[in-house]
Amino acid sequence: MPYEPPTHTVERSLRATTGAKVVAGLDEVGRGAWAGPVTVCAAVTGLRRPPEGLTDSKLLTPKRRTALAGQLESWVTAHALGHSSPQEIDELGMAAALRLAANRALEALPVRPEVVILDGKHDYLGDPWRVRTVIKGDQSCVVVAAASVLAKVRRDAMMAELGAGYEDFGFCDNAGYPSPVHRAALEALGPTPHHRLSWSYLDALPRWQHLKRVRSVPDTASLEAGGQLGFEF
Repeated sequence: MPYEPPTHTVERSLRATTGAKVVAGLDEVGRGAWAGPVTVCAAVTGLRRPPEGLTDSKLLTPKRRTALAGQLESWVTAHALGHSSPQEIDELGMAAALRLAANRALEALPVRPEVVILDGKHDYLGDPWRVRTVIKGDQSCVVVAAASVLAKVRRDAMMAELGAGYEDFGFCDNAGYPSPVHRAALEALGPTPHHRLSWSYLDALPRWQHLKRVRSVPDTASLEAGGQLGFEF
């Protein structure tokens, strides 16, 4: 399907209106998964022309995404990844876990951004960062698209590594997201140490419901996109 390539329009506008010289783009991956961390990439690209074919990672084939990530690693001015573990997600809730992962990524950059472009309509980052949210920013903004691809490729690789010894769950293919193979393994074998135990998928698995963790303070700001037994990823 044809798509419009991302541009530097939002970044140029922010530079002009705020005087910022360092603008970072943030994107996350893994929010709707049943297993594995939630990962946030912070990228700084400047205003150079991006590699051909850059767009939201979800619009790319795995082969093209991996090749593009290799190009981006040497093309971006700087990038860093932050992760929140399944245990942190269970304890804090997704909104706070996303904030934690994003702060880890931003703090790991060699330069401190003056403005952050955040994909989506919700600012889960907040103070002390100056944030501009952009719906579908991973398709329209170069710096967010770059973060999207780098985050997705790195987390997929992490999930493949975590899947060693848990081959029945198919982490190499589903990256911890809902899928028929993943659900069948959960029903037969129960959660692995890499699973989120506060997620609602356990409600449909009577044999393993006793493992479910319930947070004392509900995470009303987090929408567990993969919490139900659906299979979109």
